[in-house]
Amino acid sequence: METNKPNPFEIAQRQLDEAAAILKLDPAVHELLRWPIRELHVSLPVKMDDGTTKVFHGFRVQYNDARGPTKGGLRFHPDETIDTVRALAAWMTWKTAVVDIPLGGGKGGIICNPKEMSAGELERLCRAYVRQVGRIIGLEKDVPAPDVYTTPQMMAWMMDEFSFMQGYNEFGVITGKPLALGGSAGRGDATARGGIYTLREAGKVLGIDLKGATAAVQGYGNAGSFGQSLGEELLGLKTVAVSDSRGGIYSSKGLDYKQVMAFKRETGSVVGFPGADTITNEELLELDVTVLMPSALENVITEANADKIRAKITVELANGPTTPEADHILHDRGVYVIPDFLCNAGGVTVSYFEMVQNAYDYYWDEELVHERLDRKMTTAFHAVHKMATERNVHNRLAAYLVAVNRVAEAVRLRGWA
Repeated sequence: METNKPNPFEIAQRQLDEAAAILKLDPAVHELLRWPIRELHVSLPVKMDDGTTKVFHGFRVQYNDARGPTKGGLRFHPDETIDTVRALAAWMTWKTAVVDIPLGGGKGGIICNPKEMSAGELERLCRAYVRQVGRIIGLEKDVPAPDVYTTPQMMAWMMDEFSFMQGYNEFGVITGKPLALGGSAGRGDATARGGIYTLREAGKVLGIDLKGATAAVQGYGNAGSFGQSLGEELLGLKTVAVSDSRGGIYSSKGLDYKQVMAFKRETGSVVGFPGADTITNEELLELDVTVLMPSALENVITEANADKIRAKITVELANGPTTPEADHILHDRGVYVIPDFLCNAGGVTVSYFEMVQNAYDYYWDEELVHERLDRKMTTAFHAVHKMATERNVHNRLAAYLVAVNRVAEAVRLRGWA
C-alpha cells in the first residue's frame, strides 16, 4: 500500500475510539475491541494453465465473535492488504451489531488479479483457499460471502470443496451462492432494498414527501442501479442524474431506469444517453436534489466538497463514501446522512437469512425475505436515529454508539473483559 494513502485499519480504530470515549467503555473492553480476535495468513500454491505453479497469499480475519459466528466477504484484489481486511472485518462487526443479527464480523482476501486468470485457475485458487482456511470456517464458526471480484460461482466451488473435506454437504459454510445450491431469494437487490427502506423511514422522521422527489445516483453497479429502480418503484422518486466510472448524465425531466440500463448494457456506460446532458461525477454530487445516493467508491464526499452538497438526504449504498471531516460539515449544514454500515446492511442481513434457511433446510419465498428485511432495517434505522437525537451527534457516530454498545455488552456478559 502506498504510504500516502490513509491506513484503513487506523481509521477503523479511530472511529471506535471516538465511540468508546462517549460510551465511557471499560479500558479492557475498549482495548479488546480495537483488535481482531484472530487472523490466519495462508500461502496457496496453484497450478496455472501453462504448467507452472504460482504461490498466492491470502488472509482470513475473524474480528469479534462475542455475538455469534463471524461473517463477511472474500475479496480477490491485486492490492489487497492485511490492514484493509482487518478494517473491513471491524466494520462488519459493527454492521451486524447495528442491524442486531446474532453474528460477528469477519473478512477475507487473496492477493491476485482475477481479470488475468482463467476460470480453471480461479477454481483451483478458490479450492486451495478453502483447504487452508477450512479449519476455521463453517456455519457455526465463520461464513464467507462474495465481495470485490468474487462471484456466486466462486462461492459454489468453495462450498463444494468444504463439503468434500467434511464428508457431507454443508451449504451454510458460504452465502451468496447460486439458488440451485442453497442461495436465498431476494439476495440480488438486498443491499439497495435495505437502503431504500431506511430512506423511506428518514423521509418520515424529517417530514419530507419522497413521492416525486428528485434523486441523483453516483455509481451504476449493482447497488446504484437497484437504488434507482427500487427508489422509483417503492417510493416514487424521480431520478434526474446517474453516473458510472466514465462520467454522468442529467435530465431535469427524469431518467427512465429501463432505458438507461439497456443503453449501459449496449454501450458499456451511461455516458451519451440520448436526451440527457453530460456531467462529471463531481458535478453530480453537488446537484440540487432531495436524495443523493453515493454508490461507488470510498472518500468521494470530503472536506473539499462537503459544503457544496445540496441534497437533503444522502443514502450511502457504497462503503466509506464520506470522510470523517465531511461528516461534521454535513451534520452542521443539516444534511441527513444514512451512514454506510446501516444503509447498506441489507446485504449481510439477507446473507444471514440464507444461513438460517441453510441451517434448517427450508427456503422462504421472496415476499417473506422482503418483509423480514424491511422489519430489520426499519428497527435498526430508528435505533440509530434515536441515539443521534438523544446524544446530539451525527448519524455515523450514532450508529457506532448503538453497535459498539451491543458488542461491548456481549463481551462483558461472557466475562472476556
